[in-house]
Amino acid sequence: MQTDLQAELKQTRPFRSPIEEAFVGLQRTAAVLEHALETALKPSGITSTQYNVLRILRGAGEQGLCRTEVGERMVRRVPDVTRLLDRLEEAGYIGRTRGGDDRRYVTTRITPAGLAALADLDTIVGNFLGRYAGVLDADQLQALIGALTALRRATDDA
Repeated sequence: MQTDLQAELKQTRPFRSPIEEAFVGLQRTAAVLEHALETALKPSGITSTQYNVLRILRGAGEQGLCRTEVGERMVRRVPDVTRLLDRLEEAGYIGRTRGGDDRRYVTTRITPAGLAALADLDTIVGNFLGRYAGVLDADQLQALIGALTALRRATDDA
């Protein structure tokens, strides 16, 4: 019997194991949700990755973060954080300052314009997430969070 995922992917052969089906399902779901989020954010001109960076910098507060710290906190790691920060700085959403004693250390902070943009983006993302609020009940959400945490931990341990 063909599963929903097999039908969606037009896959004619069964998965070799439940873990394979779960893994492919996780990848497919992540891709579908990422595309839907990008579509929701598109009118703002901000990508989900840029939104993530702005959220990170808002959370860092006045002290800001260096480029490496921003990269370590990102949901999805990107190879060139510097260029990502360059684009946000050009848009006026972040500012960067060099350290006094160590000129190599550059602190990145969110600007008032970045905070204003982020407030608008939070509304967009809140509406986006609201579309999925009733799909899973509280117990299912907690089970999903636990399962995802277990998978990430297993990956970190490998």
